[in-house]
Amino acid sequence: SHRRKMRGVVLVCLAAFHVAEAFHVAMPLGRAARSPGRASVLAASPRMMASSQASRPAMAKRFVQHKQEAKTFYRFLSIVYDTIVNPGHWTEEMRDEALKPASVFQPDLDTVDVGAGTGFCTLGVVKAGVKPEKITMIDQSPHQLAKARKKEGLKGVTILEGDAEDLPFETDSKDRYVSAGSIEYWPEPQRGICEAYRVIKPGGLACVIGPVYPTNPISRFFADTWMLFPTEQEYMDWFTAAGFEDVKLKRIGPWWYCGVRRHGLIMGCSVTGRKKAAGESPLQLGPKMEDVAKPAVSRVAKLTRLLLGTTAGFYYFCVPVYMLLKYMLIWPLSLVWKNAHEKLM
Repeated sequence: SHRRKMRGVVLVCLAAFHVAEAFHVAMPLGRAARSPGRASVLAASPRMMASSQASRPAMAKRFVQHKQEAKTFYRFLSIVYDTIVNPGHWTEEMRDEALKPASVFQPDLDTVDVGAGTGFCTLGVVKAGVKPEKITMIDQSPHQLAKARKKEGLKGVTILEGDAEDLPFETDSKDRYVSAGSIEYWPEPQRGICEAYRVIKPGGLACVIGPVYPTNPISRFFADTWMLFPTEQEYMDWFTAAGFEDVKLKRIGPWWYCGVRRHGLIMGCSVTGRKKAAGESPLQLGPKMEDVAKPAVSRVAKLTRLLLGTTAGFYYFCVPVYMLLKYMLIWPLSLVWKNAHEKLM
């Protein structure tokens, strides 16, 4: 009976996707919400992707917004993170493409991976060429880090518990800063990127990999209910405001999406910037919005928010399944029509 119920839920979600697609693709905005390529690079420019700039404040409160909520969320998600989450949203191919702009190729680069979780991105840094002994992983979730400690490929990596908005490193101390799948849980993304600027050395690179905001109206609803999905322009603005120069954004996505971005992506872009001068970020911020040591909301409110946020998040576990099924259905047609996936996805 439980299996029947789960199948029913998935079928309802898939039907909702189909209706949303039919409605949205008929609109000009839907046809525009594609990437020109799976790994295109965009330099900072005024109002990139204007079609996705809905009136959605970056600081709007979502149901998995506070750090303690994210910590509890990952206490359970860590159980299936590597086996269920990554295959649909964050593949090795995507990771390797996303890390290329960070230039983590030299073995002695002192590198920090912020919000490192189970170490999937860190393994990519090791694969690219940095020695494990030169890498520090930091995450607020002990459950995610416990998974990382068991991985043979991370032997020699320093693993710490900590806060992305208050890093335990000296100013101008790191050659590279990498953060993948973490910014969506930062109450103040600008503060976290200013911290990235602070800890790296002049001339060093910071690379943030994260979600992109959807244009599909149903996907926008679930994205805003769940967690932070920044627009591409917001990433660029945060990096520029923090003091970075040569800011670039590289689009990524699962291969079976064929460049489609209208539903948003949990891992949709890699943004890099170079630190131009020693010291802290020129953008000085006031006190932190959230004290990790103090509950942001009551226990009852936290549980309610967590349950609602997790329910919204389930939608995004169905999206890659829907896109894969759609890809497979179109595949026979692609044998006689070269551009079938490009036109019909």
